[in-house]
Amino acid sequence: MKDQKKKGNSKGVLLIVGIVLGILVAVFAICLAILFGYFLPGNSAKYAVAAAKPVDSTNEVLSGKVIIFLGSSVTDGLYARGESFVDFLAKRDGIIPIKKAVSGTTLVTTKKNSYIERMKSIQPSIRVDAFVCQLSTNDATIGAPHGAISNSTELTDFDTSTVGGAIEYIICYAKQTCECPVVFYTGTKYDSEAYGDMVCLLLQIQQKWDIGVVNLWDDADMTAVAPEDYTLYMANGVHPTRAGYLLWWTPKFEEYLMHYLSA
Repeated sequence: MKDQKKKGNSKGVLLIVGIVLGILVAVFAICLAILFGYFLPGNSAKYAVAAAKPVDSTNEVLSGKVIIFLGSSVTDGLYARGESFVDFLAKRDGIIPIKKAVSGTTLVTTKKNSYIERMKSIQPSIRVDAFVCQLSTNDATIGAPHGAISNSTELTDFDTSTVGGAIEYIICYAKQTCECPVVFYTGTKYDSEAYGDMVCLLLQIQQKWDIGVVNLWDDADMTAVAPEDYTLYMANGVHPTRAGYLLWWTPKFEEYLMHYLSA
């Protein structure tokens, strides 16, 4: 009788522990959802990729193009329920994306899982029409050294522990391996002098390598956005919401890539 009572008590304790753990997991999940903007107005279902309509005219140039996108959380869509401009380009314009984006990663190789490490996992045999790389805000956040532009065009001559060296390495590797146009893109303006300096460095590198740059940082139209629209479009200074990607960023990428890939 006592053994049965003990077993009953044990089951009761396990049940209570299970309920408490379940509640804690649920609370943790809700906290994460709030933290990453799941419930923001800009992330509502009407702005989702599933609700986006294909574009009638612009997809003639972009449709069927295989494009690699290398980046971190902004390319991934961390604050937009995992949907970024990459996914909207696929839905609206019919591109075939290869999305190599991991949140928190950097251009420089001093941090684990850098852009360069991830880039090298791409199979060289894949036919690629364009290679698009994010100028990562993470490098500005950690204070990565900017370095100097190299006089060389040899892959082994770039110091990938610096922002400039990493950018040049990525450009050189992509041109040699993918044999396709290379485009970098910047984030929109936010409070970071270090990132602004990185944008300036990228534009200097552009002159050397003759690459494309989707320069959202210096884009007057993007900077002139109304405050109420900015609140809808951005989860914070760096990360767009679904609405931000769909209504604010994607049209700029469509316009630039259409012109650049048809030139």
